[in-house]
Formats: sequence, structure tokens, C-alpha cells
Amino acid sequence: MGLSSNVSNFFYDVKIMSWDVVLTLLNVVGKKRRIGEVTPEGHPGYGGHWPEFKPPQETDSRCSCPGLNALANHGIISRSGRGISFVEIDRHVRGTYNISSTLSSFVPHYAARMLKKNFGEDTFDLAELDMHNGLDATFQPDQSTKHVPYIEELLAAASGKDKDGNDVITTKDLSKLLGKHRAISRAVNKEFTLKPFHKLFGSANASLLLSTMGGRVDDLHSFLIHEQLPEGWESRVRQSRGLTLVNFNKLALAIEFGVREKDWAQVANEAAEHHGTTPV
Repeated sequence: MGLSSNVSNFFYDVKIMSWDVVLTLLNVVGKKRRIGEVTPEGHPGYGGHWPEFKPPQETDSRCSCPGLNALANHGIISRSGRGISFVEIDRHVRGTYNISSTLSSFVPHYAARMLKKNFGEDTFDLAELDMHNGLDATFQPDQSTKHVPYIEELLAAASGKDKDGNDVITTKDLSKLLGKHRAISRAVNKEFTLKPFHKLFGSANASLLLSTMGGRVDDLHSFLIHEQLPEGWESRVRQSRGLTLVNFNKLALAIEFGVREKDWAQVANEAAEHHGTTPV
């Protein structure tokens, strides 16, 4: 990557972060979107009517992000998961999950840099994101395949209730499970490493389960197990400008600061013994 590209990326990041602060402030003073009107008119899913769900075929490309896989399964982006432009990811992630223009732009720009591709001109297959370690797989050991027992463990760990009495996953629930699986991974896999950036990235991915899905177990079951948007569903983010980078990172930090790997030392040692490895 050349000097000019690095300079361009720097100014892009400054512009995005600055505008994101403005959008965050506008969310504070602005009215929330009405329930039933979160998905914008003209976008797939308006009024809770999502395009037909079709499970992926064997030749289709998928990644470890259920949010992107769901877009493909509903035909909002290419059902094959191949030849997707970064620009359409920006547009459809924003409309489907009520993500701010700054966050929805920043993520595919980051992905384009990671894949060494041009944001405005190139395309990619969903599976490419995992091959370059672009997405976190804290809850699944093989990024190309859903590990259902981990998902069921996550859903069963829900300790909260929303105002309607629905079971919901909380920040503390996610922190506990992240701590548990990181501790076990260190114990059974001597090659396991996790830098601070990747820790935060994992917590950030997990935070979307609380923001866009509201942590609701019934919705998350369909979303995580089948990678399907429930009929009638809309994003739980109701701010007029969508979920901003500021609030996204604020929630991610709350999850990460609650992670306690040491609390799971005994469980990790038992896992290591079961796998015939020496705890690290």
C-alpha cells in the first residue's frame, strides 16, 4: 500500500470519526424512529416483510458473520455470497440493521483495505473475510461452519428480561461467555493468541447482538442458528441516525471490561485435561 493511499485512508478516518460524533449528538436530541418504521421505506424488509429466506447451497460463499449471511439468505445481497461490492454492503447493512452512515461505511472500507481491494470498484466473496481473519469467531471454532452447541450455550445463558417479559442476553452474559471461551481456547490450543485489538474486535461483534437484535433470545435463535431475519422483525436500534461508531464502541468496551478469564481457570484446566494438553 503506497504513501498516497495511507494518507487518503488517514483523512477518510478523521472525516468519518468527526462526523460520527455529530451523528451521535443528533441522536441524543432527535426523535427516535417509530416502531414499525425503523426499516426505511423502499428498502427490503420495510414493514417487517423480508424477502424470501433460502438456506445457502453447498457452492455458496458464507462467512462467520450472521448479519452478512442473513442478507445473502434473504437475497438482499447476492444469494451466492459471491461478487459482492463493498458499496452495496454499506447501503444494505445500513438499511437492514439501522446502522449509521459512518459505521456502515467504515466497516466495508476496513474490509477493502484488509483484502487490498478498491472500495468503489472491486467485489469480494463473503468467505474471503474469514480467510484473512477479518471477522471474529469467538463462539465457533471453525469460522466456515456454525458451531450450534456454542450458540445454544449463548442463548441459554440469557439472564435478563425486557419490558415485555422476553428473555434477553445482557452485557454481563456476553462478558462471562467471552471469558470462558477465551480461557478454554488458551488451555487447549497452544497456538492461540489474542491481541488487545482482537479482543476488542470480538467484543464489538458480540455487542451487535445487544444493539441491533436487542439481545432477544427468540430473535437470536433464528438469527444465529438459521441466519434468518424473523418475519416482522426490525432493528432494535431506533435512533434516527442509526447506531454510531461512538455508541458501538461504548457497548463493546462495556463487554470487554467485564471479561474475566481467570474466573474460568478450573474449567479451562478440565478442558485441557480432556484434550490431553498442558494448560498454558
